[in-house]
Amino acid sequence: MTSSGISNWPAPARLTVGVVSAGRVGSAVGAALEAAGHVVGGVVARSDRSRARAARLLPDSEILELEAVVARSELLVVAVPDAVLDCVVADIAATGALTPGTLVAHTAGAHGIGVLAPLAELGATTLALHPAMTFVDSDDDVRRLHTACFGVTAADEVGYAVAASLVLEMGGEPVRVREEARTLYHASLAHGANHLVALISDALDGLRIALAGQELPGQDLVDDRAGGLPARVLGPLVTAALQNTLELGPSALTGPVARGDSAALARHLAALDEADPDLAGAYRAMAARAAHHSAAPDAVWDVLRSDDRKGSR
Repeated sequence: MTSSGISNWPAPARLTVGVVSAGRVGSAVGAALEAAGHVVGGVVARSDRSRARAARLLPDSEILELEAVVARSELLVVAVPDAVLDCVVADIAATGALTPGTLVAHTAGAHGIGVLAPLAELGATTLALHPAMTFVDSDDDVRRLHTACFGVTAADEVGYAVAASLVLEMGGEPVRVREEARTLYHASLAHGANHLVALISDALDGLRIALAGQELPGQDLVDDRAGGLPARVLGPLVTAALQNTLELGPSALTGPVARGDSAALARHLAALDEADPDLAGAYRAMAARAAHHSAAPDAVWDVLRSDDRKGSR
């Protein structure tokens, strides 16, 4: 079910929103809420970069100290790194400015509402609203929220209804995540997104080595680790592979492991070992996962185990 197919959630009243703080996520969420008709009345932005970001995405919002932002907010969005979330929650509680009934939503993926317990004890309605999206500090960050799912955790059905309404207003799709499942939910997203970046970066490194010195006139290999000929070679392939995987699952696997071609796999590993042993190690690890998903024959596993033994000597 997509958000466009959900129409029976109650629309929340227009809210005065406070954002703590104006990082990539908080600024994008604040801008999306403003686009939905809410008003971001105050923002905590302590670094020069955060203040510049707030000026760009939330130009009508005041940059204030934490206590002032808390005092004027009907919805407080706490968008800080996971590692400092509990400290920021303690700081919010210590201001003494939180009004009972205030909606407090954090955007951390690995946490549910338990981390907000000190604020719930003060009468806040606590929500976890994690946008399953990567943020790169561009104007596209807000636009991407319009198609993102949000991992939602709340204390009760009223909280879930409010959270879902806010997400739908931002153009996203609410997805319920149990409190005890938040870490697994977040780990799965990190595995897919962050490790995809590492995987593609590795593949581009291999292509730079393979293609160096063979460029045709007008082709640019580039050596700044982004763009150029390797990206043009790899881009259409991995784009199609990603789409196929999202639609077909593991049956989208192709290549020597999926075909059971152990000889080709052995040649790949030898070439990668010669070019960069670290690349070869990453390839072995991912080939083993591909073998698992494709029920590869014993010959493939024999090659992978043989290389494991070589690496241990």
